[in-house]
Amino acid sequence: MPEGDSVWRAANQLHTALAGQKLLASDFRVPRFATLNLAGWTMEEVVPRGKHLLMRLAGPAQERLTIHSHLKMEGSWQVYPPGGRWRKAGFTARCVLRTAAADAVGFSLGLLEVIKTSEEDKAVGFLGPDLLGPDWDPAEAERRVSAKPDVPVGVALLDQSNLAGIGNIYRCEVCFLAGIHPASPASAVKDWPAMFADAKQLLEANLGPGRRTTLLNARGTPVGRAAGRPGYWVYRREHQPCLRCRTPIRHGVLGKTVPGTRGNSGAGMAAAESRGGPGAGSTPAVTEERDIYFCPKCQPLLDGA
Repeated sequence: MPEGDSVWRAANQLHTALAGQKLLASDFRVPRFATLNLAGWTMEEVVPRGKHLLMRLAGPAQERLTIHSHLKMEGSWQVYPPGGRWRKAGFTARCVLRTAAADAVGFSLGLLEVIKTSEEDKAVGFLGPDLLGPDWDPAEAERRVSAKPDVPVGVALLDQSNLAGIGNIYRCEVCFLAGIHPASPASAVKDWPAMFADAKQLLEANLGPGRRTTLLNARGTPVGRAAGRPGYWVYRREHQPCLRCRTPIRHGVLGKTVPGTRGNSGAGMAAAESRGGPGAGSTPAVTEERDIYFCPKCQPLLDGA
């Protein structure tokens, strides 16, 4: 899944290229909207909402529509000069928007629909406060995650209805910074505002150019972009030494339980830590699994008591 900073950068690039421009042509390569022609419509703005992209257009008669997309696992939006050669295979294009200034192409989009702008809430109204949006409200985010105290912290952070914008990379890194094992229950977190503040700082530090990193100095400036230095505290650093205590980083999977399996939280750790972490072999079957990376010394598994 994309991280909130990736979607923010994509929205910023699209807005810069398209805002105020009249569409010369549109090509929706999905059956539901294959006959839709938005030529003559003006792109008013492109805004991110969590991991969703909203491209708002005004029609000749002042009608308003929104192109709503989600990148899911493989998707991307790319901007080219008019008639420019695409960097991805044409058969993966799902939406092509042409203006006099630029072409915007959405490749392998996980979700693509065109809705009335007045009905955007039906598409993204379920989302929690957006860490990178004007609606960010840490108190509301805390209320939502605290409403399900038995759900693992790592699952709660990825649940976009709790708070929007955190992907798998940031949930692993934020849990490390908080000293919380991702499979610990939400009730084990004693300072949600601090975790949210860490997540917001990391996301905002990566809105500019350069490779993503979660290693920041005391001033919040990225220091993990230098050649030869790790970019993350734990993410994808299995077997490598923890940057704080030198204990080897471990890898596992975490996800929601299949309905009807044992466990009262609706979520649990899959195969525990697949490389031999606590509780291996004792957890229920799960679905929607995501990798987790953690330091077993810095992030002990807590019971929420």
